[in-house]
Amino acid sequence: MTIETSAQAPTNPLDGRVAVVTGASSGIGEASAEHLASLGAKVAVLARRADRLDDLVARIVKNGGTAVAITVDVTDAAAVQAAADRVEAELGGADLLFNNAGVMLPAPVEELRADQWQRQIDLNISGLMNVIGAFTPQLVRAAAERGVADLINTSSSAARNLYPTFAVYAATKAFVSHLSKHLRVELGPKKVRVSAIEPGIVGTELQFHVTDEGASAWLEGSKETIDWLRSEDIAQTVGFIASLPLRVNLPQVFIMPTAQPS
Repeated sequence: MTIETSAQAPTNPLDGRVAVVTGASSGIGEASAEHLASLGAKVAVLARRADRLDDLVARIVKNGGTAVAITVDVTDAAAVQAAADRVEAELGGADLLFNNAGVMLPAPVEELRADQWQRQIDLNISGLMNVIGAFTPQLVRAAAERGVADLINTSSSAARNLYPTFAVYAATKAFVSHLSKHLRVELGPKKVRVSAIEPGIVGTELQFHVTDEGASAWLEGSKETIDWLRSEDIAQTVGFIASLPLRVNLPQVFIMPTAQPS
């Protein structure tokens, strides 16, 4: 766990804001943390792999940003609350939460991979809720004091589209999207903007976690016809959402590779 600081240019659109990014040790989370820092936000990066977080913090600081690395498993509610307490103490509380940690483990339901079902439910749903529970009070306080806060959840195109063997993963992401709609109704009047980002195929570590041969073959084969999204594409979107005028909220952002049909 480290904290390092450096000066930021005053013209950056997120100057003065404090962002928390979960799942920050790779992929979308890593890219988003770097991008938010480049826009002027102080960033707390949360994930399980301490070495990856330390490397990320070092890059952010080298580029003139401010970052804190907090090693945490988001499925551990007490550890997440401790992380939130640290963000409050060291950075003054979060006003931007990018709730991004997740896992994708497709497999035919007939294989009864209950271990993988539970892993996806624990991380994609329970972990998400642990983070929301720990940081929402900070977001509400920040919105009351500064006029706005952002809660951005990573969902998936699977929340609305149908992909064979992805049923449990898709169901967890449908939870994320529907939850985000309800939280927007609840928190919007308190000036907390809630957004769900629903990307199609993004080239990240998620694909390397897939153990089902059929799903792996489908994903690999799609590269022949689809130029997958990159983590940086989603990071740019997160930065855009957070940089919008305070009166503007994008509740759902559906992002697809140009050639991916569904």
